[in-house]
Amino acid sequence: MQTITKYLVLMSLLLSVQVINAQDTIQNINNKTRIEAFAAFKETIKIQERDFLKAEVEAITIRLEKGEITAIEAEELKMEAAKKRALNIENRLAIVDNKIALLERNDYSFENKMDDYELQEEKKNLFGINISNKTFNLKTKKITPKYDIRTSNDFLFAIGFNNAIIDGEKLDDSPYKFGSSGFVELGWNWKTRILKNSPFLRFKYGFSFQWNKFNLQDNQYFKQNGDVTELETFPNDLKKSKFKVSNLVFPLHLEFGPLRKLDREDRLRYINTNKFKIGLGGYGGFNIGARQKLKYTIDGETIKEKQKQSFNTTNLVYGLSGYVGFGDTALYVKYDLSPIFKDQAINQRNVSVGIRFDMD
Repeated sequence: MQTITKYLVLMSLLLSVQVINAQDTIQNINNKTRIEAFAAFKETIKIQERDFLKAEVEAITIRLEKGEITAIEAEELKMEAAKKRALNIENRLAIVDNKIALLERNDYSFENKMDDYELQEEKKNLFGINISNKTFNLKTKKITPKYDIRTSNDFLFAIGFNNAIIDGEKLDDSPYKFGSSGFVELGWNWKTRILKNSPFLRFKYGFSFQWNKFNLQDNQYFKQNGDVTELETFPNDLKKSKFKVSNLVFPLHLEFGPLRKLDREDRLRYINTNKFKIGLGGYGGFNIGARQKLKYTIDGETIKEKQKQSFNTTNLVYGLSGYVGFGDTALYVKYDLSPIFKDQAINQRNVSVGIRFDMD
């Protein structure tokens, strides 16, 4: 029991360092991406205002040709339109330059996040047409944002260590290598506030693809003999022995923790930047594949063998999971209640510890 505790403490310390480093990396990437987006948007502003000026000048010319205005009035109107568009460019570029300067001085924080919403909505209101390498941007009807959105969504990515708890055996006796056995999870989640006027409690649900990989040690591999899958010693020297199970699952978590409130005149949003959160729940789904990779040498020739079959893996998978963290990053644990292999004398259950990123 003491050895198991040592392993868990060591993994937690390693993952904590990874969480801190990942948070710094994500903030830097967010800042760099946003600065690049604003810099590119400056050129869009110039093109947009110039195209608007061109359209206004053409409209004034048509009025002149119809005799609605004199030549002097037309020139005055064109000058006024040019002056207005020049000031628009100057003012709009100054706003963007100020936002870039703020980003260069500060980390990506919750104060900046509403700017992301505004930048995206501004881009949505532009409709571009490219004719002979010339772009014409037309202003469409502005879409009024919904004031309060109770359900949001985000992309899930998780990675970490993987192993199995075997009935009647200690974790120290696992046939799978510690450190090199791992898991990856990719998915999409929705998050819905439970309370109307408080964001503290949320339901988080969605779908995920899980890949649980086991690196076998002591020259062992899995062999399917009818309805029984057993570990056996390989007749040759194994360089690699990897077994992977793929699942499609549907997780459901009760997430709680404070969120930052962004309240503007036309919209209300809640974000979790630098806020503590806890999620408790589970998942259920289906096994969608199992495969084994072996690498060994016979008479000086290296052979790579890939075996794709059922290996008697459990068809329906389900388990418990939870996470704790700050912002988009969290320490993540999941444990399969369903055994890896069905109808076996000794059950093995997958267990994973890692970090997860919920990137909205």
